[in-house]
Amino acid sequence: MTSVEKWMTKNPITIDQDASIIEAIHLMKEKGIRRLPVMAKGRLSGLITERMIKDYTPGKATSLDTWEVHYLLSKTPVKDVMNTSPQTITPDEELSTAAQVILDHKLYGLCVVDAKGSLVGIMSVGDMLRAVVEFAKTAK
Repeated sequence: MTSVEKWMTKNPITIDQDASIIEAIHLMKEKGIRRLPVMAKGRLSGLITERMIKDYTPGKATSLDTWEVHYLLSKTPVKDVMNTSPQTITPDEELSTAAQVILDHKLYGLCVVDAKGSLVGIMSVGDMLRAVVEFAKTAK
């Protein structure tokens, strides 16, 4: 078939585990992404997504005003909200294996790590859809 490496997003944008939730929100909006691998001393330590942040953020029914919510999020480090054990896959795995992991765990993406555990990419559902489109074009 084809490997994860061919379709993954290489050199993904990351964030340090000590960065604030507000920094993560701004970075995601600025770059148009929905997930950030979280790094600690150059190593993958977790993953934070828009959904995790949304679940962590107080709802509209809170008695806090906008500024208080912003203040709390600016003081909360990413490491307090992130998934500390994100699903990973290696770049040499088949695309079908990555798709199965995403389906089995009901995910929207995987962190791609090399044999040493270093982050080398992200394999998102969007990346997989690009592959499907390409496969469909060549099948005609």
